[in-house]
This record gives sequence, C-alpha cells and structure tokens, in this order.
Amino acid sequence: MTGEDPGWGAVISVRLPREELATWLERALGPEASREVPRAKAVIRRAAPESVEVLITARDTGSVRAAMNTYLGWVHLALATVAEAEGTVKSPPENAG
Repeated sequence: MTGEDPGWGAVISVRLPREELATWLERALGPEASREVPRAKAVIRRAAPESVEVLITARDTGSVRAAMNTYLGWVHLALATVAEAEGTVKSPPENAG
C-alpha cells in the first residue's frame, strides 16, 4: 500500500502476564510487520509494558480480515511456542486415544 487512504483498520491487542513475554512477542512479530501482507499494512507497538498491539490498515474489509487472521495465527503460534518451552502446555494422558 503506497500513499493511498487505507479506508479500513483493525487493532489486535494482546495482554500478557509478564513484560518479557510482550517483548518477545513484539520481536517475533516485528519481521512480519516489516513486509506487507497482501493489500494490508501492519504496525507493531507496545501500548503498555505487558501488552502488544498490531495495528492493521487496508483498502477493503476482505484485506483487513485476511491480515487479522494472519496476525492472529502468528500470535497464537508464538504464544503456544512459549507455553511449550515453559512447560505450561499440558500433554494428553498416555492412554488417550
């Protein structure tokens, strides 16, 4: 998107229990925001020490929706990775089938 009025926007706000997780999430999403999702632009910012916001702008609602889905997927993946690394994800019982 270059020089055009984006027309549509959305904000994804993620509140985390610790500032270090917010820093980690901001760093994880940063490279993705530096390149444009098709027909959309995103800015990552810290609204507070323990939160991260993704500001998305696009020319149409479909592009905003697609970008939101993309960023929500990346947020989910990043937080699931942290949970797994910290051992906070519960594994299913061995006999679960």
